[in-house]
Amino acid sequence: MSTSFAGKRVVVGVTGSIAAFKVAGWVSTLTEEEALVDVVMTEAAAKFVAPMTFAALSGRPVFEDMFTAEQQGGISHIGLSREADCIIIAPATAQTIARLAYGMADDLLSTTVLAARIPVIICPAMNVQMYEHPATTRNLKTLLSLGYQVIEPDSGVMACGEEGSGRLPEWEQVAEFVLREICTKDLGGQKVLVTAGPTREPYDPVRFISNRSSGKMGYALARTAFRRGAEVTLISGPATQPVPGGVHFVGVTTAVEMYKAVMDHFQDKSIIVKAAAVSDFRCAKQFDQKIKKDSSSLIMELEQNPDILKELGELCDHDRQLLIGFAAESSNIKEEGRKKLIGKKLDLIAVNDISSAGAGFEVDNNQVTLIDSAGEAQLLHTSKLKTADLIWDHVIANKMLKPAGSKSP
Repeated sequence: MSTSFAGKRVVVGVTGSIAAFKVAGWVSTLTEEEALVDVVMTEAAAKFVAPMTFAALSGRPVFEDMFTAEQQGGISHIGLSREADCIIIAPATAQTIARLAYGMADDLLSTTVLAARIPVIICPAMNVQMYEHPATTRNLKTLLSLGYQVIEPDSGVMACGEEGSGRLPEWEQVAEFVLREICTKDLGGQKVLVTAGPTREPYDPVRFISNRSSGKMGYALARTAFRRGAEVTLISGPATQPVPGGVHFVGVTTAVEMYKAVMDHFQDKSIIVKAAAVSDFRCAKQFDQKIKKDSSSLIMELEQNPDILKELGELCDHDRQLLIGFAAESSNIKEEGRKKLIGKKLDLIAVNDISSAGAGFEVDNNQVTLIDSAGEAQLLHTSKLKTADLIWDHVIANKMLKPAGSKSP
């Protein structure tokens, strides 16, 4: 199953705020991701961004007037809501929020929302005093009680010069919540723990031992699990990726820190995915001062880090917890993978063939073979995001999920 916007139809409702210019970028991104985007603008929105801008970015007519919508695009407000997968209202002004909370239907956007039986995502954007006003708080609570999804605004300096909550969030954060609303919830009820990224083992205040992991695969697994309805905790070393919206994030640096974080969080999880590239060794002694280049050689004593995956294999309750491991191999892929599957008591292992051109560390693609007790499945050489979806597809198709909330006898 794909957890992308490709083939989805999205209505974007734009209202009268300076943040409307930001939504033009959202529409452009949605269109690039092969979504069909219908933009509905209020009269006030058109004073900030010209409708032609959204028409050019979406490649479709923009809807403004309730009485001419059918002539513009051959579709009514009823049709807009019934043919779409979701409605995003951004920026949602205090005025728009109040009208929707009271069920008013006096323009094209409000009638479209009132007629909708699809997910409606509200993205408030306004001055901090307006956002924190009791009336706005009450209206947002009303919208939540009606089943609408409300995305909390960011904090920061606004166009008016004041600072506080009320800034329209970045699309990368909003997109995760939208996709969660429109994707199949085949991981609903599952509590997922994902580890990702490299670890760093310092040997002086400046330098450290690490590896080439970017964290892309682990972050893709966390992102797609959230989109498919799971409650996700992501424990990550210093990765190069932005934190996905909606997940509980725990940042660590060293292998020992990751070990402690995993031990603190794994007990109540139904799925544990260990995708982090954890350093096998750390420096036995960390120098207090930066090491100078006074000599031509340096000898450091290393000591072994905890084997987090092996310990999880021993500690997990395999009757109610699914344990998935990752391995990077350059030869004997299946043999090495099966050896780790058995030796570390895993339910499933994903072996990444790093000898495959364009796959592995610091790139966007992977070539993965899945190995479990029933056999092996080689996945397509594809993006890490698609690979993550294919892994979840394999878990679900092979009935590997444990009943949500189940307990061992």
